[in-house]
Amino acid sequence: MHDHLGANLKLLCSHYRSIAEVCRKLSMNRAQFNKYLNGQSRPTAHNLKRICDFFGVEAYELSLPSDQFTQLIGMRGHDQERVAASDPLLELFQPMRDNANSLSRYCGYYFEYANCMSVPGQILLSLVHLREDRGSFVFERQERQEQSRADNPKAEDWVVRCRYLGAAFYLQDRLFLIDYESLTGNEMSQTILIPSFKSRISRLNGLKTGVSSGDRRTPVCTRVVWEYLGSDINRVNAYRQVMLYDLDDLRIDAEIRERLASVSLRDGLFEIE
Repeated sequence: MHDHLGANLKLLCSHYRSIAEVCRKLSMNRAQFNKYLNGQSRPTAHNLKRICDFFGVEAYELSLPSDQFTQLIGMRGHDQERVAASDPLLELFQPMRDNANSLSRYCGYYFEYANCMSVPGQILLSLVHLREDRGSFVFERQERQEQSRADNPKAEDWVVRCRYLGAAFYLQDRLFLIDYESLTGNEMSQTILIPSFKSRISRLNGLKTGVSSGDRRTPVCTRVVWEYLGSDINRVNAYRQVMLYDLDDLRIDAEIRERLASVSLRDGLFEIE
């Protein structure tokens, strides 16, 4: 691979504005990446997978002779151009993908706390998984709108399950997330989070907009808190906590309850501090 890796990487990088942009999106050290380009060293297995996922190629393809690799990428590029030309949404979102910073340090699992849009007066705890997929950042959010029987034994048996799929972008020091409900395909929501500049991520605060599930489908907005759980968790145990909670439920941290209850209106704008 040493013989052809550098030349093939240079070809892939030529599709971007600069090597610096590629390194920024990969969250990879520029000096180390230059060694790969110059054939001075080989990426570790971990870095090689990151590079391949970002450019959408296989590891063995990087070892192909340069003329063969050029032909392969050219054919693949024409296919992608045909797809993009036939899908205006891909073309519309491409500038956001090009200008977004890496979200690698934020990947992992989170508990999302928000005032429930469909059941007023309740806190909805959801499970979110943010991950990198072929150079883009996507996420899945699992919801279960179910009242705890221990809290309300007379409550009727009803459970509403939702599964949201979405894309995440890191633009101008803000995390923008847009998703849709994949089970019904009839709802979208948007979340904007303030990033953490601490060395260790614990909680992210922001705002979330969407619609209630009532007959009027009222547009609503709520404060939201993401609590980082880790990159590898017991999903079953985490999902057991996904449900509705009373506003004063002590199982929800007091600081989170306080944040969700705090409302700030300034000049008619709903904002967070």
